Amino acid sequence: MATVELRFSALPEHVRTARLVAAAVARRAGVDEAVLDEVRLAVGEACTRAVGLHLSNGVDAPVRVALTEEEKKFSIEIGDESPTSAALAPGAPGGDEESEAEGEDEMGLAVIKGLVDDVEVTTSETGGVIRMSWPTSPDSLVP
Repeated sequence: MATVELRFSALPEHVRTARLVAAAVARRAGVDEAVLDEVRLAVGEACTRAVGLHLSNGVDAPVRVALTEEEKKFSIEIGDESPTSAALAPGAPGGDEESEAEGEDEMGLAVIKGLVDDVEVTTSETGGVIRMSWPTSPDSLVP
């Protein structure tokens, strides 16, 4: 199992880099070419969400991205360290400002869930993680 880890400052301009790295590693892992756009879009959406949570909550920690190549699947985990992740979980109480942020967050998560069949979102008091995976094909491995 090979893993590439990426950490970047919570700045919008770094999201594009994360998308490009994810697509390159996914291609190398054997993810079907037809799915690479979905990988890019899902990673961009998840990283944008994490950057937004960090910026809106004054979190200085970097956004974490782990890209893992396993035998028959390629997985990506995008983690944030914003305590607001737990507050944005479905059904959490919130005021008007929090409701607006929750709406934007739900829209981003809906986009990700529409792009990725295997997705899991977890939140806690210390942040959140979005886990996504795609099947790989040994025939399409890049040497």
